[in-house]
Amino acid sequence: MSAPAPEPPGGRPAYASRAVGRWLVRAERTVYASPWVTVGLADVTTPGGRRVPEHHVVRVPLQAAGALVHDAGADALLLIWRHRFITDSWGLELPAGRCEPGEAPSEAAARECEEETGWRPEGLRLLASWHPSNGLIDQTFSVFGAEAARKGSRTDHDEAASVLWLPVAEVERAVDAGEVRDGLTLTGLLAFLRARGVAGRE
Repeated sequence: MSAPAPEPPGGRPAYASRAVGRWLVRAERTVYASPWVTVGLADVTTPGGRRVPEHHVVRVPLQAAGALVHDAGADALLLIWRHRFITDSWGLELPAGRCEPGEAPSEAAARECEEETGWRPEGLRLLASWHPSNGLIDQTFSVFGAEAARKGSRTDHDEAASVLWLPVAEVERAVDAGEVRDGLTLTGLLAFLRARGVAGRE
């Protein structure tokens, strides 16, 4: 028998289903695998007893991490402007990428930032860590913040069409206008802006 479902934060909700507990995974088979991603079909049973024999599951073996670098003197953030061929769209993004095997997410964030922008962040601290689409994918994203960076060597010229220090006021405008569409970037920026607002009220 599975363990009872834990209480949600803040106590019991106004409505709670009688079908509580964990989803039961009976089996999972791989239909595609590469070093980047594995696609599987899971045979699962819901807490209410309904069986789903082929629930699509995407396994990503390595985490992804990004860096949010804030220049306090100029009150600006380090961002890149780039094209994404999958959505055929241009947008502002935080420098980010895949963690290499054995590499800590904070180390990956610093490395990716220097490779893509030429700036090496220092004193990184975790802003947020999350699963971007946990109904389908098991990948973990993390964004680390830094208030300092030193000039390094930009070695990856395929990621960014432009590297820019954008004033925080302009970043807020872009977020409010719905112009930041990348999930990792949007989550990192919102975490930064919330922390900034909390600090401003203290």
